[in-house]
Amino acid sequence: MSVPEAIREEVTKRLWAHADEIGFLTLSPTSKSRHYDNWTGDPSVGGVLTRFLDPGQVRLYIKDAVMKRYARARREDPRMALSPLGIPLNFQVLRTYIKPHGLLLADGKVVCWGRANSWKLVLLAVHERAFEGRGAVAYGAVLTQAAGHFSDKEDRAVVEDAATKLGIQQLRWVLT
Repeated sequence: MSVPEAIREEVTKRLWAHADEIGFLTLSPTSKSRHYDNWTGDPSVGGVLTRFLDPGQVRLYIKDAVMKRYARARREDPRMALSPLGIPLNFQVLRTYIKPHGLLLADGKVVCWGRANSWKLVLLAVHERAFEGRGAVAYGAVLTQAAGHFSDKEDRAVVEDAATKLGIQQLRWVLT
């Protein structure tokens, strides 16, 4: 049995709103697991889903069908990268990239973003994409979820040095 579209949308809307409130993407795996358990036991979420799914499948459904889409949607939103770089939101896109996320803007700027722990991938993507594009500029990299290991200035120094050596004009750190 599958979850009806209206129920799926309502559950998704409820969980995504709560995830935004708690900063879900920045939580540890243990904290995320606790939230999955709470949502599974919540009558307005898990209780509704058990009408359509086996009770043992509800947590998996929440994790894989609802929250994976949440993470993907939040991470691919270009506003999270363009705003810290000071790029107005009325930008024109010539090309969109994935893995890592990025854009080639109409003014030739290449911007990429991703998790701080994937900094090498993000910085090299900016460099390579600008190198491939005619007249493109390695404009900016935004590294998200930079709390923890990258919260210290000394830990960020090697990343900032690499960005400079690759000719990336701006590097921004975002905690969430």
